Amino acid sequence: MAKAIKKQALGRGLSALLKDPENDIKSVDDKNADKVVGNIIELEIEAIEINPFQPRSNFNEESLRELATSIKELGVIQPITVRKLDFNKYQLISGERRLRASTLVGLKTVPAYIRIANDNESLVMALVENIQRHDLDPIEIALSYQRLIDEIQLTQEQMSERVGKKRSTIANYLRLLKLDPIIQTGIRDGFISMGHGRAIINIEDQDIQTDIYQKIVSQNLSVRDTEALVKNYQESLKPKPVSKTKAASFEIGESQKSKFTNYFGTKVDVKVAGNGKGKITIPFHSEEDFNRIIKLINE
Repeated sequence: MAKAIKKQALGRGLSALLKDPENDIKSVDDKNADKVVGNIIELEIEAIEINPFQPRSNFNEESLRELATSIKELGVIQPITVRKLDFNKYQLISGERRLRASTLVGLKTVPAYIRIANDNESLVMALVENIQRHDLDPIEIALSYQRLIDEIQLTQEQMSERVGKKRSTIANYLRLLKLDPIIQTGIRDGFISMGHGRAIINIEDQDIQTDIYQKIVSQNLSVRDTEALVKNYQESLKPKPVSKTKAASFEIGESQKSKFTNYFGTKVDVKVAGNGKGKITIPFHSEEDFNRIIKLINE
């Protein structure tokens, strides 16, 4: 208990140091920088601005209220991380939920780690730290990876090293951004899982994607059911093999066919199959005509 009180008092003392204009710390080489950077300091909430690089865009209100209740009873257990912008002005790197919850319960200050970083470093730190959290949805993670590619020009291999994830894992998240926006929203809202999304992404037509998405939601299909549905659709697109008719083993000339026609007095159809078998079709037009043909056969 005594150690906790001492640590808190130290944070207040350093906070006072930061408010001294004559000791404004702008870089790690400035006087007293070692006392501030990397230490836990009680910062005024009004001196902290939200990080524009924050990958999280959805905050569950109920979860936020639960965190606020916990902070009201126990305080902020895990400090937030900020970077120093100017004199008594800071920007949040990570810990927006804790900052929001602290504001909800009326706290004026919050414990914080102070970093000195440029915009790119701040973006990387914010994105990497948030990617490693367990409460980001798959689309938020995918968007974070995409921002690291677009804004910092990191390759998937470099991202793999920075966030400690396999390159294939990163690629699977990024592929989710090819889904129809309606489906991406469904993943964010928890209507379907990332596994469902990974199955649907194998279909390029976004109209078909949304059709399958609606079936998943309405019929409560599992990931395995979805994979089967996608597979059946893909199979239906494959061209059906055309059965080749085997050539006849021998040919019957027109003169031979004519002999049948002339004999029976009606056009006789003669067909030969590839195995040498065949059939002769003799049409008749009435009972009288039928009896005439019978008589010819019996002669």
